[in-house]
Amino acid sequence: MSINLRKPFVAGNWKMNGNLALVAEFNQKLANVKADSEIVICAPSLLLHAFETHSFAIGAQNVSHLNNGAHTGELSVEMLKEAGCGYAIVGHSERREDQGESSELVALKAKQCVSSGVVPIICVGEPLEVREAGDVESFVGEQLDALVSAMSVDELSKTVIAYEPIWAIGTGKTASPEQAQEVHEFIRGYFNKVDAQLAQGLRILYGGSVKPDNAETLFAQKDVDGGLIGGASLKAEDFISICQAAN
Repeated sequence: MSINLRKPFVAGNWKMNGNLALVAEFNQKLANVKADSEIVICAPSLLLHAFETHSFAIGAQNVSHLNNGAHTGELSVEMLKEAGCGYAIVGHSERREDQGESSELVALKAKQCVSSGVVPIICVGEPLEVREAGDVESFVGEQLDALVSAMSVDELSKTVIAYEPIWAIGTGKTASPEQAQEVHEFIRGYFNKVDAQLAQGLRILYGGSVKPDNAETLFAQKDVDGGLIGGASLKAEDFISICQAAN
């Protein structure tokens, strides 16, 4: 697989934001968007039914690693598929930190998604203290180790990786294009040691205060294939600009 065949990918993560009025606005404004990138909106589960998918797909912000059973509040991948989801975010830093999700659990969630035909958007990334200590590669590498331990090369090829420096999420700080490329290159190199074809085809997104005014520069980096967008994904015009920047 050629590197040039990696289709740009932009996913919006609404987090615990949004309402039916915002969904209606996105349905209207994104209906005829001209973008060569693959576009996904990951909204709160209770809003998913209201999307009228035209030029974009919908995804969940979390998924259980289990099929069904006595697990109050959890949603299975099959439930999400019935709701129209083709994607699911797994391992977002907020869930790793706030809900104590381990890298091993994240890997199980990713594997569960792939087994049911849902594409997991797997988040990895380091906090500020790790960045300042110069331990980014070892920290992110351990998160990737859990994926490789649980998933086959074929399964991994059906995933998307999102690198999110935790210190740049919701802080207004953004990794420089060079910093983003450095870690993306490390991630692709990590997977190249697993399987060269997997590494060439794997889409790696950058997430961390991506905005219309910095998206084009970030996405121009050799190993950055798009973005996982937080706050800017709640503004239709901004999100459209970012999607077009990924072309």
